[in-house]
Amino acid sequence: YQRRVHGESEFFGPSTPPSEMIPIGGQGRVPDHLGDQTKQLFQQFLNGFYLAEEGLSTRTHVPEYHIRIDTMRSSEKTTLHIDFNHIQHYDNILAQSIVTEFFRVEPFLCQGLQAVVKEHFADYTMNRSGEYQLFYLAFTNFPYVSGIRDLRTEKIGKLMSISGTVTRTSQVRPELLTAYFRCLECRTANTNIRQQFKYTEPLLCLNPTCENRRRWDLDLRASTFIDWQLVRVQENASEIPAGSMPRTVKVILRHEAVENAKPGDKCIFTGTLMVVPDVGQLNSAAGSARLTRPSSSRNEVGGLRGLKSLGVRDLTYKLVFVVNHVKQANATFGTSGEDNEAADLRDQFTQEELMILQSMRTTPRLYNRLVASIVPSIFGHDEVKRGVLLQLFGGVPKITKDRSTLRGDINVCIVGDPSTSKSQFLKYVCSFMPRSVYTSGRASSAAGLTASVVKDNETGDFSIEAGALMLADNGICCIDEFDKMDIRDQVAIHEAMEQQTISITKAGIQATLNARTSILAAANPIYGRYDKTRTLKQNVDISAPIMSRFDLFFVVLDECDETVDYNIARHIVNNHSGKAAEVDRKVFDMHHLQTYIRFARKMKPMISEEAKKYLIDNYVSLRQSDATAAKTAYRITVRQLESMIRLAEARARVDLDDKIQIHHVQEAARLLKKSIVHVDDGSVDLSSLDEDDKNNNKKDDKMDDDDDDDDNDNDDNNNPPPPAPPAETDPYSM
Repeated sequence: YQRRVHGESEFFGPSTPPSEMIPIGGQGRVPDHLGDQTKQLFQQFLNGFYLAEEGLSTRTHVPEYHIRIDTMRSSEKTTLHIDFNHIQHYDNILAQSIVTEFFRVEPFLCQGLQAVVKEHFADYTMNRSGEYQLFYLAFTNFPYVSGIRDLRTEKIGKLMSISGTVTRTSQVRPELLTAYFRCLECRTANTNIRQQFKYTEPLLCLNPTCENRRRWDLDLRASTFIDWQLVRVQENASEIPAGSMPRTVKVILRHEAVENAKPGDKCIFTGTLMVVPDVGQLNSAAGSARLTRPSSSRNEVGGLRGLKSLGVRDLTYKLVFVVNHVKQANATFGTSGEDNEAADLRDQFTQEELMILQSMRTTPRLYNRLVASIVPSIFGHDEVKRGVLLQLFGGVPKITKDRSTLRGDINVCIVGDPSTSKSQFLKYVCSFMPRSVYTSGRASSAAGLTASVVKDNETGDFSIEAGALMLADNGICCIDEFDKMDIRDQVAIHEAMEQQTISITKAGIQATLNARTSILAAANPIYGRYDKTRTLKQNVDISAPIMSRFDLFFVVLDECDETVDYNIARHIVNNHSGKAAEVDRKVFDMHHLQTYIRFARKMKPMISEEAKKYLIDNYVSLRQSDATAAKTAYRITVRQLESMIRLAEARARVDLDDKIQIHHVQEAARLLKKSIVHVDDGSVDLSSLDEDDKNNNKKDDKMDDDDDDDDNDNDDNNNPPPPAPPAETDPYSM
């Protein structure tokens, strides 16, 4: 910091244009020729770039970024989004300067934008409070996307993009960007003191007759604050090398980029890499130095001893990524709160995607083709594939008049013998859906599935870290070895499976979080292989309340059949030898299938009157069949009726139909009967088996009594009565 040349300093506040504010070093700073040149080139780019030069538009009379600034003004935004491809096309030297020296030239780029706005949109330079408006930049479509593991020191200060999954977000806090200090000795103003990631005060008062270095007063009204949010980003599961732990990095969102990333989102962050002191680790090091009294012995010298007693600590540094633009890396498959009109729905898809949708919709036997496209590497299991397909399409979530929610997500559980491709179904769905999480029941806890409350080491605040169900919001959570979960961990997902919320009351935090996810679970029988003489409840170690929350149960058996075994063996050998071409021609490409499902999930089919009557009659008939069944415990409940409605809605989405027809309900009822009917002749009990347990206990007590009677009989047999005298035999008797 240098003193002013003039005797008295001027007071600059919010009414001073940002271009006239004094920078960090004062009025006599050393000029930055690279920054000034970059500023001029950037102004020329904003005033001289036309989309017609690329053949992207017919607008030739108005520069493209003048139109964007006008749009920004109409929406009352302060961040201008710059397409980096436009800069590369216009001036490659400017693009190289921005990439290699981004942290250095970013203030000059903002000054250039400020000058363009002041020249062409003078009325927008002042906000409603009569203060000068500050404008910021965000760069989009950066051509190179790096991984979190690739962040190195040579990339510090450069413009780059990284991709990762958001795991934790903090609340939005204010950050002091430029401070306005007033000297407490002479009341001289020290303006525009930029804060370098910490609270930075002036080194010396600007008044030449004042020697103040420590006593300052911060003027909050004249200082500049911006929104600030800290986000923890973890590298994507597909980018983690084998045998390595996932890397994380702290990402700082500023300005209008805050609240654009939620836990579970796979995002692309554009910004620059910075190094900041690890203050949290410094504060958590050894305690402060302690003074000791002089020893009574003359030979010993008292006082501080050693560096450890002095409280000297190693100052370490950490990497943070400062972001100016956030982009969702995964395409959403339709959310519950969207109201999509037909015109808006077509605007969300490109012309090529609309042609793909039209060709797929006119495909004969579309439903069977879509079923064959689900996990084509697995032979057979058509019923399971139908259930998984309808789970991908999903039902329609609803909100009643009393503001209660009815879930539209479909939960499916696959129970079967070993080596029946259960885990392969889960892996396929996890790679197919944009927001999906794969976990194992044995290695999952209640906090890992729902959410946990963690304490920030730096600030000391408690925050919520998302679990698997929160990370899979608006997606599918695949849980393998579901029966191996602890019973206490299974209870934790009761609320998430039906109400689709997670309630937390810990460490002073009381929150209800969304978990709008479908669950695809796989379980093994208790006895290793499925026992067909027992019910499903007796074959799996899953509680009755959780079983009732699954819409579909599929039992997969490994039975010996010569024809089936031959076809399975031929299919597996063809897959290993790469000769499955004739099968692949009958299925849709994964990209086409994702596009079709993404379009269909935005539709909201309504129940027709015929389908409504058929649903009611079918439910009543199923309930009557339960009443006349041999077992007293009922199987069909209201939850199964809601499951039938969700399956019918998903089947209507397959046909892109806005009305649920009778054949849609018939397919839903068939799948539901297929899942609730026992493998042989029994029925799956989806309710509590308390009555059966009581009956079993009564039978055991009765058997014990019978055993006692038998023991008494045996005692009598041990002391047999004397034999009766022999009777006369009849030669004609048998």
